[in-house]
Amino acid sequence: MRKDDEQEQQPLGSLPEGPLAEILSRVPYRSLCRFKCVSKPWLALCSDPEIRKLSPQTLSGFFYQDGGRFKFHNLSGRGAPPVDPSLPFLIGSYECFSPGAEEDDFDYVVCNPATEEWTELPPVIVPDREGGHVLYSGTTDVFLCFDLAVPTHFVVLAPMRNCFCEFSELAIYSSETGGWTSVQSEWGYKTILVGCSEFVLLNGIIHLSTHYCSIVTVDMEWKVWREIEMPDDMPSSYDSTSIGQSQRCLYAWQIDNHHDCKLYVWALEDYASGKWTLKHTINVLELFGRPSRKDDKSYTMFAIHPDY
Repeated sequence: MRKDDEQEQQPLGSLPEGPLAEILSRVPYRSLCRFKCVSKPWLALCSDPEIRKLSPQTLSGFFYQDGGRFKFHNLSGRGAPPVDPSLPFLIGSYECFSPGAEEDDFDYVVCNPATEEWTELPPVIVPDREGGHVLYSGTTDVFLCFDLAVPTHFVVLAPMRNCFCEFSELAIYSSETGGWTSVQSEWGYKTILVGCSEFVLLNGIIHLSTHYCSIVTVDMEWKVWREIEMPDDMPSSYDSTSIGQSQRCLYAWQIDNHHDCKLYVWALEDYASGKWTLKHTINVLELFGRPSRKDDKSYTMFAIHPDY
């Protein structure tokens, strides 16, 4: 066999080590996929889930709600949006979207607009470990968590409260098992998660915001529980603080809508000690070329670009 043939058949589908892995971790996945046609080894390399985890994910757009309807903003500004915000595949196949359906007749549905795949979740009811009573979860206290590199695998978290309204357990739905399980929460019974807030899955750890200026975390094996304090130099205690991740680093940000409409962005550079570093301070009004706020409107930054 020729040397060229031997090199052609060398498997590159496994995670490369050393400098090549470091280079690929800095290349957007869309750019990496352009090399799929070079050879079969490159095709295997670009299709490796581990490479997708390392490569920055490109943001194509975002969903938002306007007048009770979901809409999609296409950030590319070219052509039709990659997904239909009306989710026609759900309306045509799932009866909970029919006009005569009652709000409480159905459970949760998790869908992927890009692949048009959806999963109906069973009821969120688990027994109380201590008293044997049934625990319930409010409809606003459900959190969907998934890895952008492998969106077909996901978990849904539901804080469970007992008859005293104390947060005692965490119900967990896994797409791999298709059912709910529960674990004893180690965050403290007074923990109140910010409903309908963002999650951050970073290095195999789930991060969620609380109403007490902190972030609670748990690993995917539900063994290591932790609480990280928000930056102590936040300008406002009235405005909410959001979290996100970019380039495998955890970020927090806040807009001071009660004073000068400045945006503050921190990075958790020392994860072990929980030390935050202020990275950016931006005047939102100057950013949009506006001399002042109109009608006491407030601003919200809801996400950070994963490439930056």
